[in-house]
Amino acid sequence: MKRNNVLLTAVAAASVLLLTACGAANGQTSAGGDAETFKPKGNVTMVVPFGAGGGSDMSGRSIAAGLEAVAPGLKINTENRDGGSGAVGYSYFLSKTGNPNYLLPSETALLALPLNTKVGFDYTKFTPIMKVGDDFTLAVVPTGSPWKTCADAVNASKAGRVIAGVSGATSLDNVVFTLTEQATGAKFDRVPFESGEELLAALLGNQIQVASLNPGEVVEQLKAGKLKALCAFAEKRYEYPELKDIPTAKEQGVDVAYAQFRGLIAPGGISDSARTFWIDASKKFVESDKAKQYIASNYLQPNALFGDDFTAYLNENNDMLSKALGK
Repeated sequence: MKRNNVLLTAVAAASVLLLTACGAANGQTSAGGDAETFKPKGNVTMVVPFGAGGGSDMSGRSIAAGLEAVAPGLKINTENRDGGSGAVGYSYFLSKTGNPNYLLPSETALLALPLNTKVGFDYTKFTPIMKVGDDFTLAVVPTGSPWKTCADAVNASKAGRVIAGVSGATSLDNVVFTLTEQATGAKFDRVPFESGEELLAALLGNQIQVASLNPGEVVEQLKAGKLKALCAFAEKRYEYPELKDIPTAKEQGVDVAYAQFRGLIAPGGISDSARTFWIDASKKFVESDKAKQYIASNYLQPNALFGDDFTAYLNENNDMLSKALGK
């Protein structure tokens, strides 16, 4: 009997050791909660679903650098996977379900793509980590354009063909033009590009007549006099010195204001410990000088949300966007 008890004790001890080893292999421990010990294994990949040079690319690289600064030992490589107005990158990211070593700088396409395109995902397939802030957009034209206001562009579209460029068929700019059409009866002939950088080049090359771009993408061209801003699709004028003289669309009788959020998501199906790790790191990032520098240099409106609060924002924004697009 004593011998059997010894054997059972040995088996139980071995089982505990085995479970502990398995937990450690998964970045978890049984004591003190797994959130305390999770660490990404090796390098992390930031998947940018748009081309280099655009707002999403700048967001991804800035967040990656900021997270590295607040999490010692963390290394994040940025990888652009553009195509299909973001569908290629998001679909690739979907294939990483359960892998906490991948991140993606999310924006309006996360919601707009599933509403407008047949894709295998929607925002509920991923893990919301952080919303950094809001990125409103400007209607911009080449300096030689006869239009001075957004109302001029609207009126021109009613009288004839107006070619408007958008960075992806489901991007913020496309949403803004759609809302403008609904509010005014305008009609824009859209030409999609794969990134803000391509869109900007087309506008500077006079291949299109008007574009809706984020301030961070065009402020240097505005300063240099290569482009001019017709209006800001924002609730109120910017306070940044470079943008404070640009009137809102509402001031010109075009009642449209819509912000693109800049955020961060992880793949769906990751552990609670991994989710907690990325949320905690993101909170540190938002308080850092690198985050403040990113917000200021890209002319964002700071409005941070994390985890469940970011999820609630996505739920509300998705409902609003669905109604706006008639889905």
